[in-house]
This record gives sequence, C-alpha cells and structure tokens, in this order.
Amino acid sequence: MRIQKDLKMADVIHMNHHLLHVINRFGIQLGFGDNTVEEVCRNYNVNLDFFLEIVNTYHDPTYFPLGDLQKFPASMLIRYLQKTHQFYLEVKIPEIEVAIQNLIDNVAFEADHLHLLKDFFNNYKNELTDHINKEEQRVYPYALALEHQLANEGHLLEEGLVKANYSIHDYEEDHDDVESKLFDLKNIIIKYLPSPLESVRFNSILHELFELEKDLNNHGHIEDLILIPIVERMESEVAHRIAK
Repeated sequence: MRIQKDLKMADVIHMNHHLLHVINRFGIQLGFGDNTVEEVCRNYNVNLDFFLEIVNTYHDPTYFPLGDLQKFPASMLIRYLQKTHQFYLEVKIPEIEVAIQNLIDNVAFEADHLHLLKDFFNNYKNELTDHINKEEQRVYPYALALEHQLANEGHLLEEGLVKANYSIHDYEEDHDDVESKLFDLKNIIIKYLPSPLESVRFNSILHELFELEKDLNNHGHIEDLILIPIVERMESEVAHRIAK
C-alpha cells in the first residue's frame, strides 16, 4: 500500500515505523494529531510531492520513480541528503558506538574479539565520515553552484570550472562502496564472535547494523540514480550556454 496525501500521518507510522527517521529529516516531529500527510506537510512548509516520493521510496522497495524524482530541484534533494548525513553522524553511529562499548564493558568473554569488533567499527565510521565530508564539501556545493548559475543567466560559471576543474564524473569514479564494509562488519558478529551466554546485546547491535545498511542503500540509490543525473543535466546546460 502506497502512502497517499489523504492518509493520516499517525497511520503512516503505524504502517511502517521505520519511516519515522525519514519523516524527521523533513523537520517533521511527533504530535501529528489526526492531521493527514498533506496537512502535516503544509504545516511544516514541506513540498508534498517530494515528501511522498521519498517516503514511498523507503516504504516500498519496488517503488523508485526515477523520472518523477529527477524533476525536483537539486537543492531540494540535497537538503534531504544533508539531513540524512546528519542522522548518520549524530544519531545512528553514536548509538551503535555506545552499544558496542556497553558490550565490551558487560559481556564476560575474550576481550580481544570484542576489541576487534570495536576497531573494525571505528575504521568503518572513519571511512563513512570521510565519504560524507567529500560530498558535503565538494559535491553538494558544486551541484548548488550549477543550479544557482542556471537561475542567474547573467552570471554563468566560467568554462574552466565546468570542464577542467571538476565534474560530477569525478565523484562517480571516487564514490566509495561504504556498504560493503558494513556487510563485513555484520559478518564479524554473525560468523566469528564466540557465542556469549547472553546474546541479546549482540542481536541488538546486529539489528542496528542491518537498519543502517538498509538506509544507506536507499541513500546511495538517491545519490547515484537521482542526484548525479540532475547534475549531469545541469552541467550540459551550463556548457551549452557558455558555448553560445
């Protein structure tokens, strides 16, 4: 069942509680009352069409409307992606770090195995952070600059910046596969850690890693299949105008 504008927002959460973090990225907080999705979006000044496309993409794995999502401005997409980055770095990663440290502090068996898990996770966190910083500091500003220049035809980007200094293809070639490292991290718990007398803590960490992996996969699809084509289209348009 797809999420429609006349569905009550509270019912959306009951349908799929995993969407709560996605909804929060639009600045929407709990306390919906009986308001519909459309009413809540209006109250929070959120673009209804964009909201519906994003939440349905996360809600239904078979739903990924390339053409519809590519019609939205790059700036709107980037604001959402930045909120997702913020969620990873300020909420999800710290939660998993605390859970791993609690595991080390409270589970009584070989510490070396647990420190291996902690070290691997720290390496993964650093790689994910570097990947996010690259997007935040170079890719997103570049996309926003292209959008700004196209909206202000009298101040188009210099040809050198468009063609020589950077293009979105540089990002495509250097788009690290952070998801594969997360898969390896899960396997450390699933395959190689000795079974403790109490497995609840391990199961909890594993659950959080699976949730993070799913979210990262959706995030990566939005970047690769939506943002990059939008930027490629803007690059072509800027280059065409400069060539005139």
